[in-house]
Amino acid sequence: MLPESAAIQPTAVQPTATQPATVQPTAVRPTAIQPATVEPTTAQPTAIHSAAAGPTAARGTASGVPQVVLAFDFGHRRIGVACGDTISRTAAPLVAVPAGAGGVRWEMIDALLREWQPALIVVGLPYNVDGSDSTMTSAAREFATALERRCRLQVVLVDERYSSREAEARLKSARAAGLRRRRVAKADVDAAAACVILERWFAGEA
Repeated sequence: MLPESAAIQPTAVQPTATQPATVQPTAVRPTAIQPATVEPTTAQPTAIHSAAAGPTAARGTASGVPQVVLAFDFGHRRIGVACGDTISRTAAPLVAVPAGAGGVRWEMIDALLREWQPALIVVGLPYNVDGSDSTMTSAAREFATALERRCRLQVVLVDERYSSREAEARLKSARAAGLRRRRVAKADVDAAAACVILERWFAGEA
């Protein structure tokens, strides 16, 4: 036996307390999204111009995109209509819209505008030989003003003197050459006169 002084005393082990790590949450602040503000664009109608003072940019092809142009030969019985574009600078007769005691057949003209979607309108002004206003000049101006109001497009006025005579001569020449079979009617002359008017505008004539 060991003596009492040699007795082994047990060592008390103190448990170590483990402290859990504290994670501090990070506050995320939401970002407010500002809506984009779109400023509305107001389209202003373009006033009627004469061919002498009117802009020539529409005759060109700066944008490279062809623009359709409609031309009108105003008359109390019929209104000749022709169509062309700013790329080829050529014109072709379309139709003669009948007119009469009831005035302009606007429903037919509106249908042509919807069909062809022109970028510009040309209207012939019937002057006297000496360049003074004729009895038809004021009526043609009123038609051009009404047309500009309805379609909200630029309307250019072109001197149309001798256009009907030139148109009739062309049609008769084509018939004599065998290029045209049927006889030349007045409605054909009116549409061809609008074609002459448009060609003059393409050429820059006043």
